[in-house]
Amino acid sequence: MRNRQAGVAFILVTLFIDALGVGIIIPVLPRLVERFLGVGPEAASGPYGWLLAVYALMLFAFAPVWGAVSDTYGRRVVILVTLLGTAIDYAIMGLAGSYGILFIGRALAGMSGANITTGFAYIADVTTPANRGRGFGQISMAFGLGFILGPALGGVLGKVDPRLPFFVAGGLALVNWFYGLLVLPESLPTDRRRPFSWRRANPVATLAQLGRFKLVLGLAAAYFLLQLASQMMQSTWVLYTEYRFGWDELAVGLSLAVVGLLSGIVMGRFTQPAARRFGEARVIRYGLLLMALGFVLWGLSTHSWMMYAVMVPYIVGCLCSPTLQSLMSQQVDPTEQGELQGGLTSILSLAAILGPLAGSYTFGTFAKPTAELLVPGMAFFAGAVLFLLAWALTTWVFGRGAIAVCSVAAQAAPH
Repeated sequence: MRNRQAGVAFILVTLFIDALGVGIIIPVLPRLVERFLGVGPEAASGPYGWLLAVYALMLFAFAPVWGAVSDTYGRRVVILVTLLGTAIDYAIMGLAGSYGILFIGRALAGMSGANITTGFAYIADVTTPANRGRGFGQISMAFGLGFILGPALGGVLGKVDPRLPFFVAGGLALVNWFYGLLVLPESLPTDRRRPFSWRRANPVATLAQLGRFKLVLGLAAAYFLLQLASQMMQSTWVLYTEYRFGWDELAVGLSLAVVGLLSGIVMGRFTQPAARRFGEARVIRYGLLLMALGFVLWGLSTHSWMMYAVMVPYIVGCLCSPTLQSLMSQQVDPTEQGELQGGLTSILSLAAILGPLAGSYTFGTFAKPTAELLVPGMAFFAGAVLFLLAWALTTWVFGRGAIAVCSVAAQAAPH
């Protein structure tokens, strides 16, 4: 039991470092692109966008690969190999002398960062259906804290040297790799492993495999809509608040930190109690409605303080994300957890590719001076529609009455 607890703690730290590493380079990455290409911010925006895109694309491509590999060879070896790869990737980016090398480093970082698949599968291996939601909630909290602390730390380190954040992120990954060699036990017994298949490792095929589980397919579609809306918000928040309220970098960073911190605490602390108290179906459905309400209120805000005041429904609604993922994990065989989590991570990657494009395009179309319909908050309204579509889809799935939802009373009992 103690080894298992140490393993779970290590997984949470690993995923925290993954998120921290992404956030820590945000303040300095655009400056490096400008320096390498000898251009200003406007001309560097395109190449910078490709750095973000290649990371998400590689995450999409390799998430199911690592999931399938971990189903065959175990979780431990995949996690340790990708963690070491993460440390090497950051060293490459920190030493990069050209945009091309930086681009390669971001691509490799996306490959290594796809270990989130195996991290989710590890948690699914060592938790029961009753407490799996809590485990996924803790993962969400770890990611949230990483994304909160990353940009702040990157800004401080970047003032010393724009390359320093890369070396710090790589150093943290390397230290964690050494720690994992000592404490990380294997979570997948040999009798639950299965032969490797390129068909299951193919990202498109992995998404198609979700169709084998009819209930998971519907819930996975809702999960995609949820993540797509969330990515739209993250990509347009800075644009929207600067345009409407004149927020500077500090104000924007503080607001994002508050959103990330509160949502992380809520998901990490209240996911399981909410599921026990109200049932997973209600948490998911009402959570989606609350997130839609939060988006609408953000889009209608006319003063800066309103952006904080109307955070409450969105923050509470965030409980639906880990609850939805936990419920999907309960619908598949234990031998297929890696494949399922690979598919869900691929869905998240697709949302990370499409969401920023959709959000920025929507904002730009309805906020430009020549727009026939001037609605700066249109990206938030569009995100709210996506949440409502996800709500309608989950309502339909639950209404069919075939989904295996854990009994709240039965699962609340200690094991």
